[in-house]
Amino acid sequence: MASSAIDKLTNLQVNELFTFSSPNLQKNLSIFSADQVKLVKMLLEMGQEHLFEDWPDPGVDDDEKKCFIDQVALLDSSYPGGLTSYIKTARELLADSKAGKNPFDGFKPSVPSGEILTFGDDNFIKYEETGVKQVQNAAFVLVAGGLGERLGYNGIKVALPMETTTGTCFLQNYIESVLCLAEASCKQTQGERRQDVPFVIMTSDDTHARTLQLLESNSYFGMKPAQVKLLKQEKVACLADNDARLAGDPKNKYRIQTKPHGHGDVHSLLYSSGLLKEWKDAGLRWVLFFQDTNGLLFKAIPAALGVSATKEYHVNSLSVPRKAKEAIGGITRLTHKDGREMVINVEYNQLDPLLRATGHPDGDVNCETGYSPYPGNINQLILELGPYIDELSKTGGAIKEFVNPKYKDSTKSTFKSSTRLECMMQDYPKTLPPSSRVGFTVTDRWLAYAPVKNNPEDAAKVVPKGNPYHSATSGETSIYRANSMILRKAGVKIEDPVSKVFNGQEVEVWARVVWNPKWAVTFADVKNKVSRANFVSQKSTLVIKGKNVAIQDLSLDGTFVINSVDDAQVKVGGLVQNKGWTIETIDKENTTLPEEVRIRGFKINKIEQLEKCYSKPGKYSLNP
Repeated sequence: MASSAIDKLTNLQVNELFTFSSPNLQKNLSIFSADQVKLVKMLLEMGQEHLFEDWPDPGVDDDEKKCFIDQVALLDSSYPGGLTSYIKTARELLADSKAGKNPFDGFKPSVPSGEILTFGDDNFIKYEETGVKQVQNAAFVLVAGGLGERLGYNGIKVALPMETTTGTCFLQNYIESVLCLAEASCKQTQGERRQDVPFVIMTSDDTHARTLQLLESNSYFGMKPAQVKLLKQEKVACLADNDARLAGDPKNKYRIQTKPHGHGDVHSLLYSSGLLKEWKDAGLRWVLFFQDTNGLLFKAIPAALGVSATKEYHVNSLSVPRKAKEAIGGITRLTHKDGREMVINVEYNQLDPLLRATGHPDGDVNCETGYSPYPGNINQLILELGPYIDELSKTGGAIKEFVNPKYKDSTKSTFKSSTRLECMMQDYPKTLPPSSRVGFTVTDRWLAYAPVKNNPEDAAKVVPKGNPYHSATSGETSIYRANSMILRKAGVKIEDPVSKVFNGQEVEVWARVVWNPKWAVTFADVKNKVSRANFVSQKSTLVIKGKNVAIQDLSLDGTFVINSVDDAQVKVGGLVQNKGWTIETIDKENTTLPEEVRIRGFKINKIEQLEKCYSKPGKYSLNP
């Protein structure tokens, strides 16, 4: 061992190390520093001798060996409690998994309390108005650590076009929605206080550089760069067996195999970054978490934030109605026989057996509303900042983990492939005290939930199980449906949709109605800008890109695109009729088309349109 390393270790530590280590490792200790030797000692104490079994003598691959220790140091520093804690927790959870232990043993489920909203009624509008006022007191956190490979798209998911009528990507829509809500918040409070609303993106090794490039190449979509913070999530070590031996990388014996730890890491990242304290010092009150590919969520966020403020929820889960046994978790109150209580998401495959085991022989069934009484979790959370900081100061942001090994056979002795510990963002309430106010807000499903997470093949397969497609196809057509239904609620006559099949998925095709957040970010905005008798046919496309565009007595049968600068006040109406833009079925195997088109199964064919651009301030009126 190098003298510098020996000098910093006691004789006892040196003796212990040689007791643990194999001859191969003993020969190589001389190439490491004292700190690196301590990491080696930690691995040996935790039963990880196998990682060094095939190491050659010093002088061979020394740089690779040092890179191995560097990786160990990163894995150790990025996990609360270090690798020792990770391995100990893994052994406990793997033992429970092998024994078939029920994580909810002793708990009895019941329906928690929350607010059920109906879009467009007075109650919804009241909460929406309250929520808009609170936006300037909020920070927004986008959990975006994944690539689009599962969708059949090789880019980062937030760069995927949300819809192909305009090509607006998810990240652009999110940022523009936050900016417009912040501006509306300032107006509603009469400029009482104006600050740049913080926007955080949790990235990963896979997405960090590409997310930054997307932001920089688009001038942060109108946000100030200082508003946007990227927090990179590190991966965790994989586990090879029930003894929690760390899995070597099959491609490199000097590396430990790693996999993502789950989006629950967002809590520890926020805590360790110091951002939470900055926000509290700046007077913020709320932290809103949302996922990367749900193009509808900002239509419901203002009202849900209003519910949080009104009911003073510490935790509020934005939820949607769910059918019994549907493959989506249910928000559930769990009461333990020892008196403990929590309100959390229970996964669908756990909820039904839990109900059957606790006095509900039929399990998860629909009630008189036609839906399960347990609201569907869509992983959009609103947390009150003060109690959130108090809790994280105790836990460091660590979230209760789980392990999901795939066993080779019923003996549960070996894995099909390596596993790892995982954590979920929505499990944060598991450690909260009983005094915490945890609730939910249910809003119409068509308004708030259209995630894009399945490729075309998987989407088509889940249909017999009664599950939604959750594909790029359904995601885009759901946006047109939601916008059409919002206009209907505002008094516009919208023709009924037609059914079409794309990539093996039957979907409703509504009029292609799209507007940017500047035109309307709340239902109140829509109502204020739509008046008199308006009609839009099913084959039509209406694109509104402008802040002050009023729709009055418009009859549209074709395509109408309106572009205007913020200071232009535009009134449009009359008859607009042309051949329009059509939706054409395509072959997803046609590699001449871009991936983002192929995964939808259709493309927009722009045949004819009326397009009006108002590039200068002023008042304009169009009545063809």
